[in-house]
Amino acid sequence: MSTPTSSNPAAVPPWTLYSERRRWGLLAILFLVAISDSYDRNVISVVLEPIKQEFHVPDAMLGLLGGLCSAVFYALFGLPAATWADRGNRRTLITVALTIWSLMTLCCGLAQTFWQLALYRIGVGAGQSGAVPPSQSLIVDYFPPQRRASALAIFTSSSMAGYLLGFLVGGLIAAAHGWRAAFLVGGAIGLALALVTRLGLAEPRLLRTRDAGQAPERWRQSLALLMMKRSYRYVLAAAFVYFPFVFGVQLFIPAFLMRVLKVPLTELSIYYGAVTAVSTVIGTLGGGLLADHLGRKDVRWLGWLPAVGCGLSFPLYILQFSCQGFIPFLVVTFVWSMVLNAGLPSVYAAIHAVCGSRRRAMAIAIMLFSATLFGAGVGPLMTGAISDALTARYGVDGLRYALLAVAPLVAATGGCFYLMGRAMPADVED
Repeated sequence: MSTPTSSNPAAVPPWTLYSERRRWGLLAILFLVAISDSYDRNVISVVLEPIKQEFHVPDAMLGLLGGLCSAVFYALFGLPAATWADRGNRRTLITVALTIWSLMTLCCGLAQTFWQLALYRIGVGAGQSGAVPPSQSLIVDYFPPQRRASALAIFTSSSMAGYLLGFLVGGLIAAAHGWRAAFLVGGAIGLALALVTRLGLAEPRLLRTRDAGQAPERWRQSLALLMMKRSYRYVLAAAFVYFPFVFGVQLFIPAFLMRVLKVPLTELSIYYGAVTAVSTVIGTLGGGLLADHLGRKDVRWLGWLPAVGCGLSFPLYILQFSCQGFIPFLVVTFVWSMVLNAGLPSVYAAIHAVCGSRRRAMAIAIMLFSATLFGAGVGPLMTGAISDALTARYGVDGLRYALLAVAPLVAATGGCFYLMGRAMPADVED
């Protein structure tokens, strides 16, 4: 640990308390936690078809299982968890959350009925509500402002790393040993990681930093102050539009590939998982570096960069689901995923730039509340219901048309991000 340079320890910014090596080690632990979060959340998408065949349920029920079951309780527990994160020990919160969702993932692997599986998915969602907000709050304390977009980009890329593991590892495990095994492996690894998290993470609040001694805000006060900022209201509007789109699409892409393009589960897991992982990592890390560079010149770029990404990705998305073969689909998917994800790190950097130091976890949790309840909750159910309706008329291509039907949402998201960028200069708060 480095030595503070200020004579008044209470005035020391938290990121000055850690050496460069320690800082990256802490980020690595949070990265692994987020991978576990993403794997346990997304592995269900790659095993939807085996679950459908075993329990004989329609696509709307699969959308309920993959979305609303976990989303409602993620949203309900998210704000209390954020209040804890803004006031208390974030290391303890992350450890407890990781333990809960890992245990529930194990139970998913033991479920014998559809409704048992749905109940355990509720538990997964409740546990995961304590992951991202305190993790991002810690990252902002570990890294100085001029490097936050890059650090958050690395953290954000963990979502795709977990998504890849869900497809590649989870898919291969499910193909070889059945869909339940994919949950059992994820839960066991998460429990082991909980011990690493408890022993390895640092909580700056246990030391004396510039925020020491400040009275914590009540959650209603934090909410009121956040909603006074136009840029924050625009990012919430973007979340309302974007996340129903992305959660619905992510859940049903494996089913689309298997059902419409007739891709075997093993090939889907290897090739689609690898393509999306590589493109997302390139886009996310490149976007983080670009956001740090442009944001130092003009803070509005933290909103305009994702606006550009959404605008460019709209026609690519239409082309993606118009493809008739697996290889063309993979080529277009690579470009689409890279372009869309290049803008995401700057969204989180923008939120932290305007929210204020005492309500960082709350700011992220409110956005994720919208994302989860209306995204993970409504998006998969909406896409599944559209698919059921169109399948009755168009057969297996009904799922293709359902995925194309939600495309305008990503264009609308770009408009919200553009307005967020315009409003940011008046809202910046350390």
